[in-house]
Amino acid sequence: MQDSREKTSLRQRADRIKDFRCKNLIAVIENPTDIKNIGTIIRNVNALGVEKAYVVDQKNSLPDDWQEMRERPALSKTSVSAIKWSFVKKFQDTESCIQHLEKNGFVSIVTSPHTKGRTNVVLDAGDYTKYKKLAVWFGSESTGISNLALENSALCVNIPMFGIIESLNLGTSSGIVLYEVTKQRRTFQAELKAKIEAKENA
Repeated sequence: MQDSREKTSLRQRADRIKDFRCKNLIAVIENPTDIKNIGTIIRNVNALGVEKAYVVDQKNSLPDDWQEMRERPALSKTSVSAIKWSFVKKFQDTESCIQHLEKNGFVSIVTSPHTKGRTNVVLDAGDYTKYKKLAVWFGSESTGISNLALENSALCVNIPMFGIIESLNLGTSSGIVLYEVTKQRRTFQAELKAKIEAKENA
């Protein structure tokens, strides 16, 4: 009985926050080397209201089926069960993920602690509302974002660093970047909704 009430409560909360989720926003994790980081990013995705998570997984660290992912203890534990409430899709390689995104009208941006020779922007100076459909890419812990992802992106975003250490772990950096992106897009969505409602009631 308690499990049933808990599930009902969680579903009611999911319904209440539905309007605050960022529509048409996807976080892409490219070839992560540590499954714990996948779980952490999925937790960030869910907590910050990102619509979906895609994982490019050339090493086959994850099962192909989403339901199987939800039942994988290593993922469920590190995501604190967020994977049970998040949409996660797996791709075998970067190219197929890019093709899928472009086919569905998404613009990609990549993240890196360093400038990468493309259009570069410091995180809080970027405008992430001008893309109706946006995919934010996070590269491997060991090698960073791939050249293929970079070449197919609109810009490269970096977090300004002011310490001796010039990089953050994948879980931390994804949380910082996605917070800024979702904050901007949520504000934009709310303002747009208010304008539409005002026009309808005029």
